[in-house]
Amino acid sequence: MKKDSIGTNAGLVWRTLFYKGTKATFNDLLQETGLNAIDLSSAIGWLAREDKVEFFYDNDEEYIDVYRDSYF
Repeated sequence: MKKDSIGTNAGLVWRTLFYKGTKATFNDLLQETGLNAIDLSSAIGWLAREDKVEFFYDNDEEYIDVYRDSYF
């Protein structure tokens, strides 16, 4: 893995979640992005560090979604 590909992969994950319009599991993102587990984990870490994603738990399953600001 190249260091510069982490940012590119983070963009892919963010767009996938944003246009999906709903939360996704790690396994969902593996299938939808085509990334391997290490690249996906690195991309999610990048997004988490930049506060671009949120993590949710529902029925003992972990979900990831884009952070959506609401100003009103």
